[in-house]
Amino acid sequence: MRIRVRVNGVWYERDVEPRKLLVHFLRDDLGIKSVRVGCDTGHCGACTVLLNGMPVKSCNVLAVQADGAEIITADYGDELMERLKRAFHERHALQCGFCTSGMLLASYALLRRNPKPTEEEIREGISGVLCRCTGYQNIIEAVKAAI
Repeated sequence: MRIRVRVNGVWYERDVEPRKLLVHFLRDDLGIKSVRVGCDTGHCGACTVLLNGMPVKSCNVLAVQADGAEIITADYGDELMERLKRAFHERHALQCGFCTSGMLLASYALLRRNPKPTEEEIREGISGVLCRCTGYQNIIEAVKAAI
């Protein structure tokens, strides 16, 4: 099946197997390695991307379901994403880095819809992504710094 998606502002058109997951399409077909394969069951959130502005776990979405969609990954480089990346670096919110792309996307989605979230709203906003290092406080401080 042929699909067309816009990823980080660039349109791509590819043939995909109907059962191929979006995470594998992004990584294997388009070479976007910032999208992590974590648990592959939708629990950890490492594979989080924005699909038409909403955070989704790309291991729970078929590539064909993204046909015609706009997808944003951690490679996206607008002012807000760059501010978040810088804050994560400066606040030591990276730890092992496994969850970082998912945390960046969850934080990015939160700040786009709520530019001045409270700490509780930040905690809720990133709650779909698990940090294996349990370094949530530095991540929360980084999101606050990016506001």
